[in-house]
Amino acid sequence: MGEIHSAKRKGKRVMTERIGVPSSSNNDIDVLFQFFCNAKLAEGRAKGTIKKYQFIYGNFCKYLDAHGIGRDMRNIDVDLIRDYISWLLEDYVQYKDHKFKPDYSKKIGLSPHTTNDYLKNLRTIFRFLAEENKIDSNPFEDVNNVKYTEAEIVVLTAEELKSLLEAPDKRSYTGFRDFVLMTLLIDTMARINEAISLKLSDVDFSNDTVTIRAAIAKNRKSRIIPIQKQTSKLLRELIKEIDDFDSEYIFLANYGEPLTPNNFRNHLRRHYIKTAGIKKRVHPHLFRHTAATMFLEAGGDIRHLQLLLGHSDLRMVMRYTHLSNRALKEQHAKYSAMNQITGKLNQNRKTKR
Repeated sequence: MGEIHSAKRKGKRVMTERIGVPSSSNNDIDVLFQFFCNAKLAEGRAKGTIKKYQFIYGNFCKYLDAHGIGRDMRNIDVDLIRDYISWLLEDYVQYKDHKFKPDYSKKIGLSPHTTNDYLKNLRTIFRFLAEENKIDSNPFEDVNNVKYTEAEIVVLTAEELKSLLEAPDKRSYTGFRDFVLMTLLIDTMARINEAISLKLSDVDFSNDTVTIRAAIAKNRKSRIIPIQKQTSKLLRELIKEIDDFDSEYIFLANYGEPLTPNNFRNHLRRHYIKTAGIKKRVHPHLFRHTAATMFLEAGGDIRHLQLLLGHSDLRMVMRYTHLSNRALKEQHAKYSAMNQITGKLNQNRKTKR
């Protein structure tokens, strides 16, 4: 009988403690996660990065709590993680408990891409704990990412960018501020968190540059980005508008507090996209992606683009900037080896006026 019971339990979690009874601190994943966060703060990781870890870990704990699984490291194995992945893909309700999110935002299931992002961050957390000998092994290493067909990268056209820039009412403070912010995002290719965190001291008007401080940069490395004269002029004008607020930040909400990504994202979705008549999914990061793509299409050097984007690894830039089909077609027509073989035979002939 013992062998039969063992066979049935093969591959299953071994229940060693009652669910709901607090585990020892050595196996308490809340304690372990706090150790991870403290270590990352001591390493100087950006607050935004820590918040993302906290959000994704909290999501994982929601799954554990909803299924009556204690927050004990000994309960986490490959089977549980695969169940969690299925829950994310099929059952998780986005913004379920958010008081201010409309019902249409509360979609069921995450995309494979987002699910893989959650897994990547959880792997990082538990890998660190394994390396620090806080846990025996990292169960997330034995779970594969969700396979899916990569959708074609969509970027905006120059005409769509112009339409977006024309959408805000520049006679209002909010509209003008958002117009300046969109202009800055296009010109600098900065991340939205980097742009809205700019201080007055970060702008050098004599040299027409902005400095992305290490404290707000995703990779914790500062960089200086040149800006166009027009962008510099708009920043000067906005700074005059916010003088009454007496703030060190440039992009402020109506009452003088620093603007948040959600503030801008909501204006973008609810007002400007509709006014511009754009059917694509537009979000703040798309300005960076589009501008980087247009930089390469116009003949910009990829290593200079790497410096502007603030990526330490050139492979990130290669993955980040996908040339449009139009640009590939133009490059092929211009540089194909067939041009040297066929000469002018391949060119269009003029037969009529």
